[in-house]
Amino acid sequence: LPSRVLLVLTSQRGVQVRPGGDPGAHSVFARGISAAGGRFICVGTSFGAVLVFDIPPKGTNVTLSEVLEQHRDPVTDIAAEQGQAPDGAGDLVTADDSGTLCLWSTGEEFTLLGKIPGSGSTCSSVTLWNGIVAAGYGNGQIRLWEAGSGRIRAQVNAHARWIYALDLAPLTGKLLSGAEDSFVHVWKLSRNPDTDDIEIQHCHAECVTDTQVCGARFCDPAGDTFAVTGYDLSEILCYGPA
Repeated sequence: LPSRVLLVLTSQRGVQVRPGGDPGAHSVFARGISAAGGRFICVGTSFGAVLVFDIPPKGTNVTLSEVLEQHRDPVTDIAAEQGQAPDGAGDLVTADDSGTLCLWSTGEEFTLLGKIPGSGSTCSSVTLWNGIVAAGYGNGQIRLWEAGSGRIRAQVNAHARWIYALDLAPLTGKLLSGAEDSFVHVWKLSRNPDTDDIEIQHCHAECVTDTQVCGARFCDPAGDTFAVTGYDLSEILCYGPA
């Protein structure tokens, strides 16, 4: 958040914010965490609700300000706008096990702007940048959507197996994807200035041999370096320019 740095933990016991104590929200499990609107933290739950916590500039009085109930399946990921949202586009996206995406406008009250129906494959990870929703799916696809209209603009068969991680570098629009097929890919998102089409370009690939990649993140805002880990892997692998 702009005013403070917090650690948000989700587990089978519920949600904990440190510093700030336990907000008192409990569910079977919680999944998907994102700061939103400058002062809120959103947490997804196994029963499909998104809990919105109001974080004070100081002190421990964390309150549950709103519950967003548009998903019918467990929430898998939540992402806030990392660039500049176009007029009319949402600044928060939530995803669930059915592949459904919900686009929200944040504020004193969160407003649902649109819903993108699922297509039979879980949306496991999602990012939002300059009005572009990038979503990774269990079938290995990456799909790009317009946050304003909800229209699909591109679809890539990016991986051979389940995508577990997406990350975005806000300064450059680079997109990182990691999956069970042992591969990590770096992509570049952009808009064509003449047609306003959303474009995706493949930039780089790394194979983490004999490893099902379950985590991948850029280490800097420009996306020049990234870190990867996998199931049963006791280390974090870091990659950067030669």
